[in-house]
Amino acid sequence: MITAVPGTDSRDEAPIATLLENHRAFLRYLEGRVGDRALAEDILQDAFAKVVARPDQAPDGEAVIPWFYRSLRNAAIDQFRRRGAADRAFEAFARELETHEAPEPGLEGEICACVTRLATTLKPEYAEALQAIEVGGTPVKTFAEQKGLTAGNAAVRAFRAREALKKRVVESCGTCAEHGCMDCHCRAK
Repeated sequence: MITAVPGTDSRDEAPIATLLENHRAFLRYLEGRVGDRALAEDILQDAFAKVVARPDQAPDGEAVIPWFYRSLRNAAIDQFRRRGAADRAFEAFARELETHEAPEPGLEGEICACVTRLATTLKPEYAEALQAIEVGGTPVKTFAEQKGLTAGNAAVRAFRAREALKKRVVESCGTCAEHGCMDCHCRAK
């Protein structure tokens, strides 16, 4: 049963009701595009929230379904762009580290402070893997032996830790991370 949305009149409820009735189809559509159910659910929830906040922008009648699919497609594309931008920023930083023995002194302090702060928000085993492997230079095989893990498990843990840290950098630095900005004056989270 669909109930009235606070702050809407009956004219605005029809498109919202139509969209809610098609929830599963929208979720399948997004999951097929982004390849991750949780991410698809997040995108769909954000799209529904936008419609509820501004129901006057949704077309009336049957036109609401194709309009919403276009909105979902655009939201998925935006998600891929954000993810791609974060990956590019991380890769640029990695290339810089490969081409320089050490970052410039001023930049090194800012990067270390930002990344260290963000690393503390990760799961402890991820933070520990990054500290040992990335910061300390411990080979993955040695780290695995020290922790009683297989080399493959340690490599997966290090990979997941890097991915989680990339996500934190994007969450914390927003557009700075998207554009590869190394000026770390982003908001503290």
